[in-house]
Amino acid sequence: MPIEQKHIQALSALEFKARQVVEGFLAGLHKSPFHGFSVEFAEHRAYNPGESTRHIDWKLYARTDKLFIKRYEEETNLRCELVVDTSSSMYFPEKEARSEFNKVEFAVHAAAAFIQLLRKQRDAVGLTVFSDQVTVAEAARSNAVHLRHLTQHLEGLLATNAPARGKGTSVVEALHDIARRAHRRSLVVVLSDMFDSADREDAVFDALQHLRFNKHDIILFHVVDRRHELDLDLQDRPYTFVDVESGQEVKAHPSEVREAYKAAVAERWHRLKLKCGQYRIDLVEADINAGFGPVLLEFLTKRARMY
Repeated sequence: MPIEQKHIQALSALEFKARQVVEGFLAGLHKSPFHGFSVEFAEHRAYNPGESTRHIDWKLYARTDKLFIKRYEEETNLRCELVVDTSSSMYFPEKEARSEFNKVEFAVHAAAAFIQLLRKQRDAVGLTVFSDQVTVAEAARSNAVHLRHLTQHLEGLLATNAPARGKGTSVVEALHDIARRAHRRSLVVVLSDMFDSADREDAVFDALQHLRFNKHDIILFHVVDRRHELDLDLQDRPYTFVDVESGQEVKAHPSEVREAYKAAVAERWHRLKLKCGQYRIDLVEADINAGFGPVLLEFLTKRARMY
């Protein structure tokens, strides 16, 4: 299934609105606070005797009879590593139980939108795709051919049917892999439901700490179907709940387990939030039913804060 352009176009329009929120954000440029002699004029400063006359503003001298040097702003390019989870749990909900996207389709369209925005900013983009192992590991580059290649990888994910049950999540290996490959400071954007096994939670945060130790900034989009996965908003009848990654089954009535389930989910979210706060990682809920607007705004805000 190809990426529908209407979704990308809607997100591109949202970029225009987000410029009003993100301070200093200009179309096609990401400016640094460092001054050199490059392409964007910044300000004048007084000329000091003995300096090169190369950058004297002679037109201003003709008007004021005083010597001033032109100062410029350099362009800097962000490096962004997109990390997409394609484990079995990301293919929830199944086609007959959803209106538009499942979690992996939402993550793929969000990643494609990020690529479009980063392309406009002339930023370098890399892509890592993982399930129980890393299946795609593309280094960050900014040329058009490379970005098209990344989009083709994402289109391939949309064309892939849901994997057989038992294809687990191994975000640990994916994050360590990026930490080894990314030698320059980057923005690492993780799109995952974080349904790795509970006994590996410490290992997940060790991997995130590995990235933070290497000076990378991280934003973790916790991709969920809030209505079904968090609120357990289901019909009033018995269900057989299946863990698509382990294959375990539990028979239960939603009304009998809803409160205990919601309490457990809230406790897990609180634990994730505390850990992310400890490691200075941005944790954002990405509800597949809420649209791309909140996700994109969080992305742009994080990007602006990096400089």
